Amino acid sequence: MPKRVLRFHFDYISPYSYLAWQQLGDFANEHELRVKPKATLLAGLLNEFGHKGPAEIAPKRIYMFKDCIRAALQLGVPFAPVFSHPFNPLPSLRATLLDMDDQTRERLVTDLFHATWAESRDMGSAEVVAEVCAGAGVPNALDRIRDPEIKQRLLQASREAIEIGVFGVPTMIVDDELFWGTDSFPYLARYLRGDDPVRPEDVEAWLAVPASAQRK
Repeated sequence: MPKRVLRFHFDYISPYSYLAWQQLGDFANEHELRVKPKATLLAGLLNEFGHKGPAEIAPKRIYMFKDCIRAALQLGVPFAPVFSHPFNPLPSLRATLLDMDDQTRERLVTDLFHATWAESRDMGSAEVVAEVCAGAGVPNALDRIRDPEIKQRLLQASREAIEIGVFGVPTMIVDDELFWGTDSFPYLARYLRGDDPVRPEDVEAWLAVPASAQRK
């Protein structure tokens, strides 16, 4: 039987995407899943839905980094102050979408996350991203990520994510069911076991709830 596919929508700018990726390998093995990493521009999601990123809200920014330090310690993974934040994730995201085999892509995602959140490298620099790519077996990345076709590929990937309901990162999708955030792994595991407490009639009931106030 072919493995079920888990689509992992992420952006390197998101520390929660990094923490989710650290857990995903073991989780996928346990549940016999095939992971397909989906580079997705968080800024595009924020613009689409009129949100601010966590790092753009001063008290939330502080809380986010404290929360991630605690989570990283619990997971036993490195987590260091980044070179800058927010930073421009476009070079890394575009590099992830270059043509390569699946095994190389997974290694590259791991290395780019590690360079960002464990090594504090300047990942807004296309030159630094190209160095990481070379180490992962992806040559000539500096020229390739500047190709207009690759730039368009990222825009299209982010647009497709919006069209299927992705509103934030990390988002994991199995069978068109979305699970958002690092704290959703237990719910995803329950769904995979066929024990999801959410029923179609529950969704219909909540969709029918009217709004009686609107924020201005």
